[in-house]
Amino acid sequence: MTKVPLPPAAGTAEHPCLALANSTVTLPGGQRVDELNNPENATAWLIMHELAPVDTGLLAYCQLQLTDLRKDIRKVLESHTQGEVPNAGSLGGINRALTAVPNAALLQYDTDKGLLRVPSHPTTQLVNHAMAQIAEDAAAVLTGPDAHRIARCASTPCDRFMVRTHARRQWCSERCGARQRANRAYARKQDKSPAA
Repeated sequence: MTKVPLPPAAGTAEHPCLALANSTVTLPGGQRVDELNNPENATAWLIMHELAPVDTGLLAYCQLQLTDLRKDIRKVLESHTQGEVPNAGSLGGINRALTAVPNAALLQYDTDKGLLRVPSHPTTQLVNHAMAQIAEDAAAVLTGPDAHRIARCASTPCDRFMVRTHARRQWCSERCGARQRANRAYARKQDKSPAA
């Protein structure tokens, strides 16, 4: 899987919707990195975030469903952080993911454990189940008590989202903060240098 060469943004460990939104990022120099750029990488991403079992294998169609949800979540997060009305189509995409699969854990019998409830989804529904979990998280974080703490990284060109850990936090990671501070220091130095 293509790894994003940035430390995780604040809140992505707790919120799979932010991890999905940040699975594509613009790096300094304009290079775009996409962790879901093919079915194998999308599968690895789901497994890494414990949204799919290890023996999962996604098809291109499933990968496209996941990237479509990412696009919808990014649009809603963007409008939320800018205080704008969210796109109705993007809200509809999140709602479709929310309602695509039943949430109830099924009753099963295991010879060693007896009766137990387990989420059981055939492979064809695996992505829908993962997407429902991500969409549920997006709905919860966007309407929950921390909704006002969701922000977009202020370091250009980074376009990742985060949950602010304190009111003054502007960057998704220390790396982005250090780069921004270095850019400001360089700009101040250039402004003070005598004209040739």
